[in-house]
Amino acid sequence: MSEPLRVRGSFAIPRAELSWRFSRSSGPGGQSVNTADSRVELSWDVARSRALPQRLRERALERLGSRLVDGVVTVVAAEHRAQLQNRRAAEARLAALVAEALAPPPPSRRATRPSKGAVQRRLESKRRRGELKRGRRSLGE
Repeated sequence: MSEPLRVRGSFAIPRAELSWRFSRSSGPGGQSVNTADSRVELSWDVARSRALPQRLRERALERLGSRLVDGVVTVVAAEHRAQLQNRRAAEARLAALVAEALAPPPPSRRATRPSKGAVQRRLESKRRRGELKRGRRSLGE
């Protein structure tokens, strides 16, 4: 069997866990539009995958939640006329999607306070703006 689909670092999805579906693409194509099955759907069962450790599986299921149907993520490629190009595009999309889902969470933000000088500059700016607006008011009308 061929090599696994590389996602990020040392993680790769075994080809045996990927399932392919082919159908006819929509749009213009002349005589070949009704004969060539060039549209590609690539599916991977995240929930039952043996390639993922438990904590990464949980992270992927949480982050891909809106894209999952019964624990399966599916990507579609139909922009090329050739099935092989659409297969490569679908693999690239799936790899990017899974890599983003498996990425470690960013470090939490440390709360900071504005400096005294920043607070004073902000208040002074507000005071000047108020004076400018006050100067535009009409006095008795």
